[in-house]
Amino acid sequence: MRKQLAALYRVVAHFGMTDVIETHISARISEDSSDFLVNRYGVMFHEMRATDLVKLNVDGEMIDERKASDPKSCSVNAAGVVIHTAMHAGRRDLHVVVHTHTNAGIAVAAQESGLLPISQHSMKFYNRLGYHDYEGERGS
Repeated sequence: MRKQLAALYRVVAHFGMTDVIETHISARISEDSSDFLVNRYGVMFHEMRATDLVKLNVDGEMIDERKASDPKSCSVNAAGVVIHTAMHAGRRDLHVVVHTHTNAGIAVAAQESGLLPISQHSMKFYNRLGYHDYEGERGS
């Protein structure tokens, strides 16, 4: 799974679907596990390697074997942990969660009404979208 997920990061980078280091992709370790892998903070998608992925449980706890011996190899983005733990805990049928900031996605998300069911393409997502309030840093 580590190799496949690292490859997916590179594919996403190839298609320009990254926001430098502020987006994430996670994958369950296996169908039988609720533990998942997510990128180490600070690694660019186009540079992602299997060793750059960190293991967490659905409570957001770091369970990576390298945590004690090499803590730097296990740093993750807190906002990414919030999003991915919620998705993996709430949807056991999901094996991979992709969170990107594409130009098109940002444009739709910036609209108060969100994605409108007005075309055959948007209907693929009708009643299949969920929203999560922003929990990142806010200016004072």
